[in-house]
Amino acid sequence: MTARSCQEFFADDSKTGSGRYTLLDLFAGAGGLSEGLRLSGFRALYANEINARYAQTYATNHPQALVDCRDIREVDAREIREHLGLMPGDLDLIAGGPPCQGFSINAPKRSGDDARNHLFREYLRFVCEFMPRAAMIENVPGMVSFEGGSTLEAILESLRMLGYEPDVRILYAPHYGVPQTRWRTIILAARDGVDPSCFFPAPMRHAPLRVNFTSQFGGKNLVALPGGVTLPPHVTVRDAIGDLPALQNGEAGLPTKPYATPPENPYQRLMRNGSNGVTCHEAAKLSRINLERLAHIPPGGNWTDIPERLLPRGMRRARRSDHTKRYGRVHPDGLASTILTKCDPHWGAYFHYEQDRAFTVREAARLQSFPDTYTFVGSRIEQYEQVGNAVPPILAAAIGRSIARALEDNQAVGSRLAVA
Repeated sequence: MTARSCQEFFADDSKTGSGRYTLLDLFAGAGGLSEGLRLSGFRALYANEINARYAQTYATNHPQALVDCRDIREVDAREIREHLGLMPGDLDLIAGGPPCQGFSINAPKRSGDDARNHLFREYLRFVCEFMPRAAMIENVPGMVSFEGGSTLEAILESLRMLGYEPDVRILYAPHYGVPQTRWRTIILAARDGVDPSCFFPAPMRHAPLRVNFTSQFGGKNLVALPGGVTLPPHVTVRDAIGDLPALQNGEAGLPTKPYATPPENPYQRLMRNGSNGVTCHEAAKLSRINLERLAHIPPGGNWTDIPERLLPRGMRRARRSDHTKRYGRVHPDGLASTILTKCDPHWGAYFHYEQDRAFTVREAARLQSFPDTYTFVGSRIEQYEQVGNAVPPILAAAIGRSIARALEDNQAVGSRLAVA
Protein backbone atom coordinates (compact mmCIF):
# COMPACT_ATOMS: atom_id res chain seq x y z
CA MET A 1 0.00 0.00 0.00
CA THR A 2 1.42 3.37 -0.96
CA ALA A 3 1.68 6.32 1.42
CA ARG A 4 -0.67 8.22 -0.87
CA SER A 5 -3.43 5.59 -0.67
CA CYS A 6 -3.13 5.43 3.11
CA GLN A 7 -3.25 9.21 3.38
CA GLU A 8 -6.50 9.33 1.43
CA PHE A 9 -8.24 7.52 4.26
CA PHE A 10 -6.19 8.19 7.37
CA ALA A 11 -4.20 11.42 6.81
CA ASP A 12 -1.17 9.17 7.18
CA ASP A 13 1.77 9.86 9.45
CA SER A 14 4.44 7.71 11.04
CA LYS A 15 2.31 6.91 14.09
CA THR A 16 -0.42 5.03 12.20
CA GLY A 17 -0.85 1.62 13.81
CA SER A 18 2.02 2.26 16.26
CA GLY A 19 0.03 1.21 19.33
CA ARG A 20 1.19 4.28 21.18
CA TYR A 21 -2.16 4.71 22.93
CA THR A 22 -4.00 2.19 25.10
CA LEU A 23 -7.62 1.13 24.75
CA LEU A 24 -10.42 -0.85 26.40
CA ASP A 25 -13.27 -1.96 24.12
CA LEU A 26 -16.58 -2.77 25.83
CA PHE A 27 -19.51 -4.42 24.02
CA ALA A 28 -16.78 -5.07 21.48
CA GLY A 29 -18.62 -7.27 18.97
CA ALA A 30 -16.37 -8.71 16.29
CA GLY A 31 -13.87 -5.88 16.74
CA GLY A 32 -14.62 -3.29 14.06
CA LEU A 33 -14.13 -0.42 16.49
CA SER A 34 -10.85 -1.82 17.81
CA GLU A 35 -9.64 -2.51 14.26
CA GLY A 36 -10.16 1.10 13.24
CA LEU A 37 -8.63 2.42 16.44
CA ARG A 38 -5.65 0.11 15.89
CA LEU A 39 -5.10 1.76 12.52
CA SER A 40 -5.04 5.14 14.26
CA GLY A 41 -2.45 4.20 16.87
CA PHE A 42 -4.41 2.53 19.69
CA ARG A 43 -3.60 -0.85 21.22
CA ALA A 44 -6.47 -2.82 22.76
CA LEU A 45 -5.55 -4.22 26.18
CA TYR A 46 -8.95 -5.69 27.07
CA ALA A 47 -12.26 -6.34 25.33
CA ASN A 48 -15.57 -7.51 26.74
CA GLU A 49 -18.11 -9.23 24.48
CA ILE A 50 -20.81 -11.55 25.81
CA ASN A 51 -21.47 -13.35 22.51
CA ALA A 52 -18.95 -16.20 22.45
CA ARG A 53 -18.72 -16.37 18.64
CA TYR A 54 -18.17 -12.62 18.33
CA ALA A 55 -15.56 -12.84 21.08
CA GLN A 56 -13.82 -15.64 19.17
CA THR A 57 -13.61 -13.47 16.06
CA TYR A 58 -12.32 -10.56 18.13
CA ALA A 59 -9.62 -12.72 19.75
CA THR A 60 -8.57 -14.17 16.39
CA ASN A 61 -7.93 -10.71 14.97
CA HIS A 62 -6.68 -8.97 18.13
CA PRO A 63 -4.51 -11.62 19.79
CA GLN A 64 -2.72 -9.09 22.01
CA ALA A 65 -5.91 -8.21 23.90
CA LEU A 66 -7.42 -9.98 26.90
CA VAL A 67 -10.86 -11.00 25.59
CA ASP A 68 -13.55 -11.57 28.21
CA CYS A 69 -16.94 -13.01 27.20
CA ARG A 70 -18.57 -12.84 30.63
CA ASP A 71 -21.70 -10.74 31.18
CA ILE A 72 -20.25 -7.29 31.82
CA ARG A 73 -22.56 -6.90 34.81
CA GLU A 74 -20.61 -9.70 36.50
CA VAL A 75 -17.15 -8.27 35.79
CA ASP A 76 -15.19 -6.50 38.53
CA ALA A 77 -13.68 -3.44 36.82
CA ARG A 78 -11.07 -2.97 39.54
CA GLU A 79 -9.94 -6.57 39.13
CA ILE A 80 -9.44 -5.96 35.40
CA ARG A 81 -7.55 -2.73 36.00
CA GLU A 82 -5.21 -4.37 38.51
CA HIS A 83 -4.69 -7.39 36.25
CA LEU A 84 -3.60 -5.02 33.47
CA GLY A 85 -1.20 -3.27 35.87
CA LEU A 86 -2.82 0.13 35.42
CA MET A 87 -3.46 2.92 37.89
CA PRO A 88 -6.53 5.16 37.51
CA GLY A 89 -5.69 7.71 34.82
CA ASP A 90 -3.10 5.55 33.02
CA LEU A 91 -5.45 4.37 30.25
CA ASP A 92 -5.91 6.56 27.18
CA LEU A 93 -9.37 5.51 25.96
CA ILE A 94 -12.41 3.43 26.86
CA ALA A 95 -14.61 2.86 23.82
CA GLY A 96 -17.77 0.88 23.39
CA GLY A 97 -21.23 0.52 21.96
CA PRO A 98 -23.91 -0.70 24.39
CA PRO A 99 -26.53 -2.80 22.53
CA CYS A 100 -28.52 -0.45 20.35
CA GLN A 101 -31.72 -2.37 19.61
CA GLY A 102 -33.59 -0.70 22.44
CA PHE A 103 -32.57 2.74 21.23
CA SER A 104 -33.20 2.18 17.53
CA ILE A 105 -35.82 4.26 15.74
CA ASN A 106 -36.66 1.04 13.86
CA ALA A 107 -37.29 -1.06 16.98
CA PRO A 108 -40.89 -2.29 17.45
CA LYS A 109 -40.89 -1.04 21.04
CA ARG A 110 -38.69 1.77 22.28
CA SER A 111 -39.04 1.72 26.03
CA GLY A 112 -36.97 2.61 29.05
CA ASP A 113 -38.08 -0.75 30.49
CA ASP A 114 -35.83 -2.56 28.00
CA ALA A 115 -32.88 -3.75 30.12
CA ARG A 116 -30.50 -3.28 27.19
CA ASN A 117 -31.05 0.48 27.40
CA HIS A 118 -29.31 0.61 30.78
CA LEU A 119 -26.15 -1.26 29.89
CA PHE A 120 -24.46 2.08 29.31
CA ARG A 121 -24.28 2.27 33.13
CA GLU A 122 -21.88 -0.69 33.04
CA TYR A 123 -19.73 1.23 30.58
CA LEU A 124 -19.74 4.21 32.94
CA ARG A 125 -18.70 1.92 35.82
CA PHE A 126 -15.53 1.07 33.88
CA VAL A 127 -14.92 4.74 33.16
CA CYS A 128 -15.22 5.49 36.89
CA GLU A 129 -12.69 2.77 37.74
CA PHE A 130 -10.10 3.43 35.02
CA MET A 131 -10.54 7.22 34.62
CA PRO A 132 -9.16 7.16 31.06
CA ARG A 133 -8.01 10.32 29.33
CA ALA A 134 -10.90 9.98 26.88
CA ALA A 135 -14.16 8.07 26.55
CA MET A 136 -16.19 7.11 23.49
CA ILE A 137 -19.72 5.72 23.19
CA GLU A 138 -21.22 4.85 19.81
CA ASN A 139 -24.83 4.04 19.02
CA VAL A 140 -27.60 4.44 16.47
CA PRO A 141 -29.05 7.87 15.52
CA GLY A 142 -32.28 6.94 17.31
CA MET A 143 -30.42 7.30 20.60
CA VAL A 144 -30.81 11.07 20.29
CA SER A 145 -34.61 10.99 20.31
CA PHE A 146 -35.10 7.98 22.59
CA GLU A 147 -37.32 8.88 25.57
CA GLY A 148 -37.39 12.47 24.35
CA GLY A 149 -33.61 12.77 24.63
CA SER A 150 -33.59 11.96 28.36
CA THR A 151 -31.35 8.89 27.97
CA LEU A 152 -28.74 10.83 26.02
CA GLU A 153 -28.86 13.66 28.57
CA ALA A 154 -28.44 11.12 31.40
CA ILE A 155 -25.32 9.72 29.74
CA LEU A 156 -23.84 13.19 29.21
CA GLU A 157 -24.62 14.24 32.78
CA SER A 158 -23.12 11.02 34.16
CA LEU A 159 -19.89 11.73 32.30
CA ARG A 160 -19.85 15.28 33.68
CA MET A 161 -20.27 13.93 37.21
CA LEU A 162 -17.18 11.77 36.64
CA GLY A 163 -15.17 14.86 35.69
CA TYR A 164 -15.46 14.63 31.92
CA GLU A 165 -16.64 17.18 29.39
CA PRO A 166 -18.75 15.34 26.77
CA ASP A 167 -19.90 16.24 23.29
CA VAL A 168 -22.08 14.41 20.76
CA ARG A 169 -22.33 14.27 16.96
CA ILE A 170 -24.05 12.10 14.37
CA LEU A 171 -21.47 11.02 11.80
CA TYR A 172 -22.17 9.76 8.27
CA ALA A 173 -19.80 6.93 7.36
CA PRO A 174 -19.47 7.84 3.62
CA HIS A 175 -17.98 11.20 4.64
CA TYR A 176 -14.95 9.23 5.88
CA GLY A 177 -14.58 6.78 2.99
CA VAL A 178 -17.04 4.01 3.91
CA PRO A 179 -19.07 2.99 0.81
CA GLN A 180 -22.48 2.53 2.50
CA THR A 181 -25.23 4.74 3.89
CA ARG A 182 -24.52 4.28 7.59
CA TRP A 183 -25.06 6.82 10.39
CA ARG A 184 -23.71 6.56 13.94
CA THR A 185 -24.24 8.68 17.05
CA ILE A 186 -20.86 9.28 18.66
CA ILE A 187 -20.35 10.59 22.19
CA LEU A 188 -16.81 11.66 23.00
CA ALA A 189 -15.67 12.90 26.38
CA ALA A 190 -12.41 14.33 27.67
CA ARG A 191 -10.94 15.41 30.97
CA ASP A 192 -7.99 17.58 32.03
CA GLY A 193 -9.33 20.57 30.13
CA VAL A 194 -9.32 18.94 26.69
CA ASP A 195 -12.08 20.26 24.43
CA PRO A 196 -14.05 17.16 23.30
CA SER A 197 -15.12 18.89 20.09
CA CYS A 198 -11.50 18.43 18.95
CA PHE A 199 -12.06 14.67 19.06
CA PHE A 200 -14.49 14.72 16.13
CA PRO A 201 -12.99 14.34 12.64
CA ALA A 202 -14.06 16.72 9.90
CA PRO A 203 -15.76 15.06 6.90
CA MET A 204 -13.21 14.01 4.30
CA ARG A 205 -15.54 13.38 1.33
CA HIS A 206 -18.77 14.50 -0.25
CA ALA A 207 -21.58 11.94 -0.39
CA PRO A 208 -25.32 11.91 -1.12
CA LEU A 209 -27.36 11.74 2.07
CA ARG A 210 -30.87 11.80 3.47
CA VAL A 211 -31.52 12.53 7.13
CA ASN A 212 -34.57 10.53 8.28
CA PHE A 213 -34.07 10.81 12.04
CA THR A 214 -34.02 13.47 14.75
CA SER A 215 -30.75 15.36 14.45
CA GLN A 216 -31.41 18.21 16.88
CA PHE A 217 -30.36 18.04 20.51
CA GLY A 218 -29.88 20.82 23.01
CA GLY A 219 -30.72 23.41 20.39
CA LYS A 220 -28.02 22.40 17.92
CA ASN A 221 -27.78 20.25 14.82
CA LEU A 222 -25.66 17.17 15.50
CA VAL A 223 -25.04 16.11 11.90
CA ALA A 224 -21.54 16.98 10.72
CA LEU A 225 -21.52 18.10 7.08
CA PRO A 226 -18.59 18.64 4.69
CA GLY A 227 -17.33 22.19 4.72
CA GLY A 228 -15.04 22.23 1.70
CA VAL A 229 -16.04 22.21 -1.96
CA THR A 230 -12.75 20.59 -2.99
CA LEU A 231 -13.29 17.33 -1.11
CA PRO A 232 -13.21 14.13 -3.19
CA PRO A 233 -16.43 12.19 -3.88
CA HIS A 234 -17.61 9.15 -1.96
CA VAL A 235 -16.12 5.68 -2.39
CA THR A 236 -18.48 3.73 -4.66
CA VAL A 237 -19.67 0.14 -4.45
CA ARG A 238 -17.57 -0.74 -7.49
CA ASP A 239 -14.54 0.96 -5.91
CA ALA A 240 -15.05 -1.28 -2.88
CA ILE A 241 -15.72 -4.73 -4.37
CA GLY A 242 -14.95 -4.57 -8.09
CA ASP A 243 -11.72 -6.57 -7.74
CA LEU A 244 -13.32 -9.56 -6.00
CA PRO A 245 -13.79 -12.78 -8.01
CA ALA A 246 -17.10 -13.33 -9.79
CA LEU A 247 -19.43 -16.02 -8.45
CA GLN A 248 -22.54 -17.78 -9.65
CA ASN A 249 -25.62 -18.00 -7.47
CA GLY A 250 -24.91 -20.58 -4.75
CA GLU A 251 -21.24 -21.01 -5.73
CA ALA A 252 -18.78 -21.73 -2.91
CA GLY A 253 -15.48 -22.41 -4.70
CA LEU A 254 -12.11 -22.50 -2.99
CA PRO A 255 -11.89 -21.31 0.64
CA THR A 256 -9.25 -18.76 -0.45
CA LYS A 257 -9.74 -17.34 -3.93
CA PRO A 258 -7.40 -15.26 -6.10
CA TYR A 259 -8.33 -11.67 -6.79
CA ALA A 260 -10.03 -11.01 -10.12
CA THR A 261 -7.84 -8.00 -10.99
CA PRO A 262 -4.91 -6.04 -9.61
CA PRO A 263 -6.05 -3.35 -7.15
CA GLU A 264 -7.65 -0.56 -9.17
CA ASN A 265 -7.97 2.24 -6.60
CA PRO A 266 -6.73 3.31 -3.14
CA TYR A 267 -9.64 1.62 -1.35
CA GLN A 268 -8.88 -1.76 -2.88
CA ARG A 269 -5.18 -1.36 -2.10
CA LEU A 270 -6.05 -0.55 1.50
CA MET A 271 -8.39 -3.53 1.84
CA ARG A 272 -5.84 -5.91 0.29
CA ASN A 273 -2.85 -4.77 2.33
CA GLY A 274 -1.13 -7.95 3.59
CA SER A 275 -3.75 -10.28 2.10
CA ASN A 276 -2.90 -13.43 0.15
CA GLY A 277 -6.39 -13.97 -1.24
CA VAL A 278 -10.13 -13.67 -0.71
CA THR A 279 -11.80 -15.59 2.13
CA CYS A 280 -15.44 -15.67 3.32
CA HIS A 281 -16.46 -15.16 -0.30
CA GLU A 282 -19.19 -17.71 -1.02
CA ALA A 283 -22.53 -16.94 -2.65
CA ALA A 284 -25.66 -17.91 -0.76
CA LYS A 285 -28.18 -19.75 -2.93
CA LEU A 286 -31.12 -17.55 -3.93
CA SER A 287 -34.48 -19.20 -4.43
CA ARG A 288 -35.95 -19.63 -7.91
CA ILE A 289 -38.50 -16.85 -7.30
CA ASN A 290 -35.78 -14.42 -6.21
CA LEU A 291 -33.78 -15.18 -9.35
CA GLU A 292 -36.89 -14.46 -11.41
CA ARG A 293 -37.32 -11.16 -9.59
CA LEU A 294 -33.66 -10.28 -10.00
CA ALA A 295 -33.86 -10.72 -13.77
CA HIS A 296 -36.12 -7.64 -13.92
CA ILE A 297 -34.02 -5.33 -11.71
CA PRO A 298 -31.40 -3.06 -13.34
CA PRO A 299 -28.44 -1.59 -11.43
CA GLY A 300 -29.89 1.04 -9.12
CA GLY A 301 -33.36 -0.52 -9.40
CA ASN A 302 -35.54 -2.11 -6.75
CA TRP A 303 -38.83 -3.88 -6.09
CA THR A 304 -40.78 -1.40 -8.24
CA ASP A 305 -39.09 -2.95 -11.31
CA ILE A 306 -40.48 -6.39 -10.52
CA PRO A 307 -43.74 -7.45 -12.22
CA GLU A 308 -46.59 -7.52 -9.71
CA ARG A 309 -47.16 -11.23 -10.21
CA LEU A 310 -43.65 -11.94 -8.89
CA LEU A 311 -43.86 -9.70 -5.82
CA PRO A 312 -44.36 -11.17 -2.34
CA ARG A 313 -48.05 -11.12 -1.54
CA GLY A 314 -47.66 -8.51 1.20
CA MET A 315 -45.90 -6.06 -1.15
CA ARG A 316 -48.44 -6.18 -3.98
CA ARG A 317 -50.59 -3.61 -2.20
CA ALA A 318 -47.69 -1.35 -1.21
CA ARG A 319 -47.41 2.16 -2.55
CA ARG A 320 -44.68 2.58 -5.13
CA SER A 321 -43.02 5.13 -2.84
CA ASP A 322 -42.69 2.60 -0.01
CA HIS A 323 -39.79 0.24 0.73
CA THR A 324 -37.64 1.86 -1.94
CA LYS A 325 -34.55 -0.22 -1.06
CA ARG A 326 -36.26 -3.59 -0.94
CA TYR A 327 -35.11 -6.08 -3.57
CA GLY A 328 -32.61 -3.51 -4.71
CA ARG A 329 -29.70 -4.09 -7.04
CA VAL A 330 -27.00 -1.64 -6.01
CA HIS A 331 -25.71 0.87 -8.52
CA PRO A 332 -21.98 0.37 -9.06
CA ASP A 333 -21.31 4.11 -8.84
CA GLY A 334 -23.49 4.67 -5.78
CA LEU A 335 -23.42 3.77 -2.10
CA ALA A 336 -24.57 0.45 -0.69
CA SER A 337 -27.52 0.22 1.66
CA THR A 338 -26.64 0.04 5.34
CA ILE A 339 -25.16 -3.43 5.83
CA LEU A 340 -27.46 -5.31 8.21
CA THR A 341 -27.00 -8.59 10.06
CA LYS A 342 -28.05 -10.51 6.96
CA CYS A 343 -27.93 -9.46 3.32
CA ASP A 344 -31.54 -10.45 2.71
CA PRO A 345 -32.86 -8.72 -0.44
CA HIS A 346 -36.30 -8.47 1.16
CA TRP A 347 -34.88 -5.78 3.46
CA GLY A 348 -32.56 -3.76 1.27
CA ALA A 349 -30.41 -3.36 -1.82
CA TYR A 350 -28.23 -6.42 -1.39
CA PHE A 351 -28.18 -7.75 -4.96
CA HIS A 352 -24.83 -7.45 -6.75
CA TYR A 353 -24.80 -4.78 -9.45
CA GLU A 354 -23.89 -7.17 -12.30
CA GLN A 355 -23.86 -10.72 -10.90
CA ASP A 356 -27.20 -12.42 -10.27
CA ARG A 357 -26.75 -13.11 -6.57
CA ALA A 358 -26.67 -11.42 -3.15
CA PHE A 359 -23.57 -10.03 -1.47
CA THR A 360 -21.14 -12.49 0.10
CA VAL A 361 -19.80 -12.06 3.63
CA ARG A 362 -16.55 -10.66 2.22
CA GLU A 363 -18.38 -8.16 0.04
CA ALA A 364 -20.42 -7.06 3.05
CA ALA A 365 -17.19 -6.78 5.03
CA ARG A 366 -15.58 -4.71 2.26
CA LEU A 367 -18.60 -2.38 2.28
CA GLN A 368 -18.12 -2.08 6.04
CA SER A 369 -14.38 -1.35 5.40
CA PHE A 370 -12.97 -4.47 7.08
CA PRO A 371 -9.63 -5.43 5.52
CA ASP A 372 -9.40 -8.73 3.68
CA THR A 373 -7.02 -10.06 6.33
CA TYR A 374 -9.82 -9.86 8.91
CA THR A 375 -11.07 -13.36 9.73
CA PHE A 376 -14.70 -14.05 10.65
CA VAL A 377 -15.36 -17.34 12.44
CA GLY A 378 -18.53 -19.39 12.71
CA SER A 379 -21.26 -20.22 10.22
CA ARG A 380 -22.09 -17.97 7.29
CA ILE A 381 -25.15 -16.70 9.16
CA GLU A 382 -22.97 -15.84 12.18
CA GLN A 383 -20.42 -14.12 9.96
CA TYR A 384 -23.08 -11.91 8.34
CA GLU A 385 -24.29 -10.96 11.84
CA GLN A 386 -20.78 -10.04 12.99
CA VAL A 387 -20.20 -7.86 9.95
CA GLY A 388 -23.59 -6.15 10.10
CA ASN A 389 -23.36 -5.31 13.82
CA ALA A 390 -19.87 -3.82 13.55
CA VAL A 391 -18.62 -0.25 13.51
CA PRO A 392 -16.95 0.42 10.13
CA PRO A 393 -13.20 0.38 10.87
CA ILE A 394 -12.44 3.32 8.56
CA LEU A 395 -14.95 5.48 10.45
CA ALA A 396 -13.42 4.35 13.76
CA ALA A 397 -9.96 5.13 12.42
CA ALA A 398 -10.95 8.69 11.52
CA ILE A 399 -12.31 9.25 15.03
CA GLY A 400 -9.28 7.59 16.60
CA ARG A 401 -6.83 9.80 14.78
CA SER A 402 -8.66 12.93 15.92
CA ILE A 403 -8.61 11.68 19.51
CA ALA A 404 -4.91 10.81 19.29
CA ARG A 405 -4.01 14.24 17.91
CA ALA A 406 -5.98 16.02 20.65
CA LEU A 407 -4.41 13.90 23.39
CA GLU A 408 -0.95 14.50 21.97
CA ASP A 409 -1.52 18.25 21.73
CA ASN A 410 -2.76 18.34 25.33
CA GLN A 411 0.24 16.35 26.51
CA ALA A 412 2.59 18.72 24.67
CA VAL A 413 0.95 21.74 26.29
CA GLY A 414 1.19 20.08 29.71
CA SER A 415 4.91 19.40 29.18
CA ARG A 416 5.59 23.02 28.22
CA LEU A 417 3.75 24.29 31.28
CA ALA A 418 5.67 21.91 33.52
CA VAL A 419 8.99 23.16 32.14
CA ALA A 420 7.91 26.79 32.54
